[in-house]
Amino acid sequence: MNSKRKILISFIITTLAIFILFLIAVNTGSLKITPLQLFKGLFIEYNQNVATIYDLRFPRIFIAMIGGSAISVSGVLLQAVMKNPLSDPGIIGISSGASLMAILITAFFPSLYFFTPLFAFIGGVIAFLLVYSLSWKGGLSPLRIILVGVAVNAMFTGIMSAFNSGTGNNFSGVASIVNANITMKTWSDFETLLIYGVIGLIASMFLVGQCNLLSLEDKTVRSLGVNVTRSRIIISVIAVLLASISTAIIGPISFLGLIVPHIARILVGSNHKILVPYSMLLGAFTFLLADTIGRTVVPPYEISASVIMSVIGGPFFIILLRRSRQNYAK
Repeated sequence: MNSKRKILISFIITTLAIFILFLIAVNTGSLKITPLQLFKGLFIEYNQNVATIYDLRFPRIFIAMIGGSAISVSGVLLQAVMKNPLSDPGIIGISSGASLMAILITAFFPSLYFFTPLFAFIGGVIAFLLVYSLSWKGGLSPLRIILVGVAVNAMFTGIMSAFNSGTGNNFSGVASIVNANITMKTWSDFETLLIYGVIGLIASMFLVGQCNLLSLEDKTVRSLGVNVTRSRIIISVIAVLLASISTAIIGPISFLGLIVPHIARILVGSNHKILVPYSMLLGAFTFLLADTIGRTVVPPYEISASVIMSVIGGPFFIILLRRSRQNYAK
């Protein structure tokens, strides 16, 4: 199949899949409505069931889609910067660092809630710098980054769990961040995520050319007059921003930023001008799918989308690690 045709078909199918999944997610629960009723209730006449679904389910659905897009693009950018296909903001500790800072702000400074993503960004940057500095040993080994990142992630996750348990789970906002639970999220949470998320996603589109250049050898890139260090820093900042703002609202999600970029490369190739926007779509679909599955597996109880992603992502990560060890374990 022609590559351009394959790319176009991938975009069309993924977009349709998101629309179908959206309708399924809207109808997942005790209230059921038809697409026609939904349209009429939203745009023509008031409908009590549609209004209830709009207030309770819509914010959750849109948060899952925006958060999934942001985390997936963050994974794409980190993999470009580190030249490591195993990089993921959840695996290397960025998400847990951002989550810890978000927890501290939510628990002790609730009046600053709107600025939680900014503080989470600071936490993500600290985690990123910590992983980078501890991984440096005459250079950066991709596998060493992963191992140090796993350790940093475990440390931050342990601190979060200890804080949550030590407070007797009294802070509902803290518990939702620790457990990556988007059940009770509101339109206010969506608006906060949307503002910061759109900024980060738009910024990522301006970096696709630099991401393509970083796939070359550093000497080659420098010979083209590109400041490699500056490019890596800028791309890393945007990647950490995207992961942090999502984590501040939905909590730490592992493997999403690992799985989506790999599937996206298989479908649309490695050109970041196409890979980044497609990862936005596929990330939105994947995380919404995980959340919808979590809502339907054991009703009326729910399984967190982060748990679903971990169950799927764990084996996926092991397979990638085994395939990559020849090239990345040196």
